[in-house]
Amino acid sequence: MDLFEYMRQEEQKVNAPLASRLRPDNLDEIVGQEHILGKDKLLYRAIKADRLGSVIFYGPPGTGKTTIAQVIAKTTKSEFCELNATASGKKDMEAVVDKAKENLGMYGRKTILFIDEIHRFNKAQQDYLLPFVENGTVILIGATTENPYFEVNGALVSRSTIFELKPLSKENIEELIRRAVYDKDKGMGVYKASITDEAVSFLADISEGDARHALNAVELGILSTDRNEETGLIEIDLKVAEECVQRRSIRYDKDGDNHYDIISAFIKSMRGSDPDAAVYYLAKMLYGGESVTFIARRIMICASEDVGNADPQAIQVATACALAVERVGLPEAQIILAHAATYVATAPKSNSVVNAIFAANEAVKNVANAAVPPHLRDAHYAGSAELGHVGYKYAHDFPKHYVDQQYLPDQLVGSEFYIPSDNGYEKKIQEWFKYIKDGEGEE
Repeated sequence: MDLFEYMRQEEQKVNAPLASRLRPDNLDEIVGQEHILGKDKLLYRAIKADRLGSVIFYGPPGTGKTTIAQVIAKTTKSEFCELNATASGKKDMEAVVDKAKENLGMYGRKTILFIDEIHRFNKAQQDYLLPFVENGTVILIGATTENPYFEVNGALVSRSTIFELKPLSKENIEELIRRAVYDKDKGMGVYKASITDEAVSFLADISEGDARHALNAVELGILSTDRNEETGLIEIDLKVAEECVQRRSIRYDKDGDNHYDIISAFIKSMRGSDPDAAVYYLAKMLYGGESVTFIARRIMICASEDVGNADPQAIQVATACALAVERVGLPEAQIILAHAATYVATAPKSNSVVNAIFAANEAVKNVANAAVPPHLRDAHYAGSAELGHVGYKYAHDFPKHYVDQQYLPDQLVGSEFYIPSDNGYEKKIQEWFKYIKDGEGEE
């Protein structure tokens, strides 16, 4: 390292963005990603032992992909080279490979090549790396926000271990915010600032798992807020936090009454066939930082509880929504949730399914030991006939594939649990039952 490079790095330590300065120096300083960086996990052990193979880190922005790579750079004895696929090309990779061959041949030293945004490389560029990853000339660390199984060369993926990074939890973000405000070595502690719990909670919620977003807001707040003349502190309260992200806080306590009031209004709006109110409460929950998976679960419940067989496709739409939001994430997930919520809100309604299972539950409690009719019992073993397991009529042997026979226990004969409504598809169910039962009889 020459003098100019040293001066550049020292200058960067002081003037780099807060999110960059706050990056950890070792594994134990990393916040979040415990599912891959817990002390008993493979990645943690491999980094600690400096025995890392080629890996690809995949996850949303601000979840620590570059952070983990830089920690590896600080802990490994291998040569560490870094490229960004948005600004680098084949010549840059050739230079790294040539240096890697020299390190391996002359000094027996491995080379780790970190490529940020690896999905930005085209197929030919990714293909160039393949033989050098395969023969161990370089150990590849790729970072991408896109699914590597779709966006990265399949041969590279097969030679790498994929680690999926998840959005940081609210608690993770809160810890980083406080570290940023009060840490004097890497954070902004020398500015003598303070931040309220309310502001911390708001910024952690609004960041949606992106640490960089929250830290940028903290830095802007401290650098742009006048010092309180009485306390001598730069005070970051909720108002300052709102200004820093240009977004107002709304009254939405995810653990309090407000949370239950809004989700209740959301469900009742779908049940009441008001799609406008449904999307309004959906938007309010999303604005307040509500979990998309929680919202999707509530839509699924409503699809069965309040729509049921009046529109059997409602549960399919709701379930597909739940899967999609987990794979897509925000902001696009809001469109998928709106799709499902408006479908359920505008679907014909029936709670016949709910009434059926509740009535059946009561019957089970009141007649707990009701015996299965003999002709419905298992007859697939020797001796079943001697036990009276005979007389079952196979429905497909009869006209309309229906035959009248006893299915309920003796004590419950004549009970009706599921009574279709006149709405939507359930009207067709009524018509179908009338059709198959009218004039039925044995052959």
